[in-house]
Amino acid sequence: MSNSINFNAATDAYLLSNGEKIPCLGFGTWQSENGESCYNAVKVALEAGYNHIDTAAAYGNEESIGKAISDFIAGSNTKRENLFVTSKLWNADHGYESAKKAIDKSLQLLKLDYMDLYLIHWPNPLAFRDCWEEKNAESWRAMEEAVKAGKIKSLGISNFCEHHIEALLKTAEIKPVVNQIKLCPGQTQDAVCECSKKNGMLLEAYSPLGTGAIFDNETMKSLSEKYKKSIAQICIRWSLQRGYLPLPKSVTKERIISNLDVFDFEIADIDCDAIKGLQDSGIKLARNPDEAPF
Repeated sequence: MSNSINFNAATDAYLLSNGEKIPCLGFGTWQSENGESCYNAVKVALEAGYNHIDTAAAYGNEESIGKAISDFIAGSNTKRENLFVTSKLWNADHGYESAKKAIDKSLQLLKLDYMDLYLIHWPNPLAFRDCWEEKNAESWRAMEEAVKAGKIKSLGISNFCEHHIEALLKTAEIKPVVNQIKLCPGQTQDAVCECSKKNGMLLEAYSPLGTGAIFDNETMKSLSEKYKKSIAQICIRWSLQRGYLPLPKSVTKERIISNLDVFDFEIADIDCDAIKGLQDSGIKLARNPDEAPF
């Protein structure tokens, strides 16, 4: 994979283990409700220079995102193949037939002929807790068929721990190329990251800014002053230097644009270590997928 230190723009890419490229910085849309606000945020992001949009069926905003992408392409010189769009299979749709229908529904809502990346969103839904391994294998088979049919280019996972990864790999013909998990200051999930990388996966960082409490953290305030960058920019740059692919989210135009301005500085190793070790950043730790009530 590319050395993130050498990235110069959000459109620079990591090389995935299947040979496809993925832009190194994505625009996250979790908690962006379907409607005008989400549409406008995605449109602003695309116009600002993001070419990587991350969504999910569970977010309920694929329709707004599809319209924003369609309108952006129609009003610019950008071609569909120059954009990278990700969506995810939600819990209720685990299983072979259900996953097939879910893939087609996401494509329809997104107004796309294909998705660049499609993930199993959650490894162990409450409804299938006694048969999660079988359901993941069935879902994956449907996803593999979608790849062969040209509906999806790459497959991946989200929120998977080591034992979920090992179980999926028992039957997977097409290997997952990413694991999208919560990675932010104070939370690096080293064991699952190591397992993912060992199996050829890039780490995508959702919630790369942690939570709002990070903006009151004294260490982050001092680093912001030192590097003359916002705390959000420090978080995103740190994520890139860790070899992650961050997916910052905002619905505010100024912040959406500002979050792209992370390619003209480098955080010193000692400061990267300090960010990793934050214990008082107020973040909510990632849920244990085997215990979550959904």
